[in-house]
Amino acid sequence: MRRFLLALTVLLLGAAPAAAAIATSAEHGLIMDAQTGQVLWAKDAFTPMPPASMSKLMTLELLFQRLKDKRFKLTDTFPVSERAWRTQGSKMFVVLNDHMPIEMLIRGIIVDSGNDACVVVAEGVGGTVEGFVDLMNARAKQLHLDQSHFVNPDGLPDPPGQLMSAKDLATLARHLIVDYPEFYHYFSEPDFTWHGITQHNRDTVLNKLTGADGLKTGHTDAAGYGITTSAKQGDHRLILVLNGLRYPDLEKSSSARQDWVAGQRRGDEAARVLGLAFHEFRHYALFKPGDVVGQADVWGGTENAVPLTVKDATGLTLQVDSRANMKVVVSYDGPVKAPIAQGQRIGTLHVTAPDFPGMDVPLVAAHAVSETGFFGRMMLGVQALFSGKK
Repeated sequence: MRRFLLALTVLLLGAAPAAAAIATSAEHGLIMDAQTGQVLWAKDAFTPMPPASMSKLMTLELLFQRLKDKRFKLTDTFPVSERAWRTQGSKMFVVLNDHMPIEMLIRGIIVDSGNDACVVVAEGVGGTVEGFVDLMNARAKQLHLDQSHFVNPDGLPDPPGQLMSAKDLATLARHLIVDYPEFYHYFSEPDFTWHGITQHNRDTVLNKLTGADGLKTGHTDAAGYGITTSAKQGDHRLILVLNGLRYPDLEKSSSARQDWVAGQRRGDEAARVLGLAFHEFRHYALFKPGDVVGQADVWGGTENAVPLTVKDATGLTLQVDSRANMKVVVSYDGPVKAPIAQGQRIGTLHVTAPDFPGMDVPLVAAHAVSETGFFGRMMLGVQALFSGKK
């Protein structure tokens, strides 16, 4: 068996160099098409990194799941333990021994980024924080968050070891948008008041880009400043993850001023990149079912080759300037032994382009190919005898 690579030169649309329109100072970044889950642009997006408070999206996912399947209601309450009350960092300012409505905890986690609220939810859902972390890791496997590992529900750096990739964060964000639309509106709340304390949403993209409506920011010294955000313009929704934004010029500022200024800069950068993406990316149709993408050689069949096609309509979204150097290649292991069923997976369509992570699409047999009869098999055996094929 040999691997065949067939370049479809009809789809090589020129030789002009592509311009890298999307660029950022963030150490990690990814843009995802929310409808298809296609990665449109990536910068070190598959490396596990400290996600800081962006990992609270996983805490919310477990809570949303249990609200959707009616294990809990928004009006149900969770008790506030001393462990939750003593949790430091960003706080919702829960009150010891209080009983918190779940809806208020959701708002406290999203708007206030309340670490204390996360512990209340973890204990309310998982019994203990440690039990909830086990649920987080099990759920991450179910959602195919392959570069994620959780050690706490809030993203604080102690204990160490909390890791997610930009790809996993975008995948999780898309899941929250698609599967929990009834709860997604909480992410766009501009502020939240609890016990007389008003805090403003740290996602300043909400005020800087048309159509922006969530999701979550994060910051620790190890992670830098990060954001997972989304916007919808017309029928097109994009998801952006940035992490590792650093502002050394602010290091001598007071902590409060540093956080405020850095938060504004983070929002400006995310709004700039996401806004640019809406202008720079276009969707291009490639093939529809029945279109012959290529031919695969057949051994022992009534035909010498079988046409290959796609099972579903295939297209991709990429930067306009990258389209000129887009390449489409068919690969398969062949010759393919008959009999072959219609729709049988035969090969793969590989799509590459500058500044594009690449995409693979399964190729199937466009029609069936029967095995040759006795006389045909005898002739093939004679051919194999003289050609050395087996």
